[in-house]
Amino acid sequence: MARIAFYAPMKSPLSPVPSGDREMARNLMRMIGARGDEVDLVSEFRSHDKAGDAEVQTRLRIEAKGEIARLTGALPGDCALWVTYHNYYKAPDLIGPAVCAARGLPYVQIESTRANSRLTGPWAGFARAAHDACDAAQVICYLTANDLITLERERFGTQALVELPPFLPLDDLPPNGPHGGPILTVGMMRAGDKLASYRLIAGTLPYLDAGWSLEIAGDGPARAEVEALMAPFGSRVRFLGQLDREALQSAYDRASVFFWPGVNEAFGMVYLEAQAAGLPVVAQDRPGVRDVLLPGPTYPAPTEGAEALAAMLNRLLQNTETRREIGAQARDRVADRHLAKAASDIFWRAAGPLLERSR
Repeated sequence: MARIAFYAPMKSPLSPVPSGDREMARNLMRMIGARGDEVDLVSEFRSHDKAGDAEVQTRLRIEAKGEIARLTGALPGDCALWVTYHNYYKAPDLIGPAVCAARGLPYVQIESTRANSRLTGPWAGFARAAHDACDAAQVICYLTANDLITLERERFGTQALVELPPFLPLDDLPPNGPHGGPILTVGMMRAGDKLASYRLIAGTLPYLDAGWSLEIAGDGPARAEVEALMAPFGSRVRFLGQLDREALQSAYDRASVFFWPGVNEAFGMVYLEAQAAGLPVVAQDRPGVRDVLLPGPTYPAPTEGAEALAAMLNRLLQNTETRREIGAQARDRVADRHLAKAASDIFWRAAGPLLERSR
């Protein structure tokens, strides 16, 4: 068994603020340690610069130097591998490559992106740092086909690029529910892309055939805006608030269809949760999102707008047998491709040889 250093420059898995990044980091730590290896969160240093502020970037680089010095001396002697999750131009890994070079550790990245378009402009220095960190990695595990495009084009030397499909932190699928209830939406309520998805949902509902109802699970600072968007539909829309895992699973179980447009989602863990529960999904055909959706159904392009989403919803709501068939196929695909055991096997097939070579 090995000791693994884990680091997430975008957001620590110990952050009190819920987000997809936090959950993915937690899931990765469990997945990496699934065979009994010890996974240590070695730093909570956050290198995130949301606005492209030169002063912020300078301050973060100075702080990173102190963290490099600390970790170079503080890492346990039996540390065998460093893994960084989510290195990109707004949150580059400013410490991992330097610590690995000083300590002679193999360096692996998961879900990293290269953004040549950001090598000029307010994030130019951070974009270059993210590229340099990518170059330092012997293995980069990518989650979506969209990320692979630039990683492959800019691949450094003999670096291995390994597909690691997004996964749920489960060993087995949950039981299949009755699925005779409302449409279900699950999404954080915040400004930007999440609110854009809620606007698209509100624009879709008027095109639905009679008899529909919608439950919305989620909360956040934009809740008032979401409630205002849904106010015209009265009691047909029910807000569930932020749910714990058990209550959320109950919502998936009773729903008939899962609906989330997915505006600019990296991929969206909620799609995997819904499909694992046996729900057909209505979403737009977007990069990243399509990597976690069941192939086969025709998901509308973003340019087709709300009416196309409504047409897909209406077809599913009107045909119980189609819903059940698609839901069963989705469960099978999640079981084969998107559970923790499959992810752990893929990761260790890629990272295991690095440990052997470093001994």
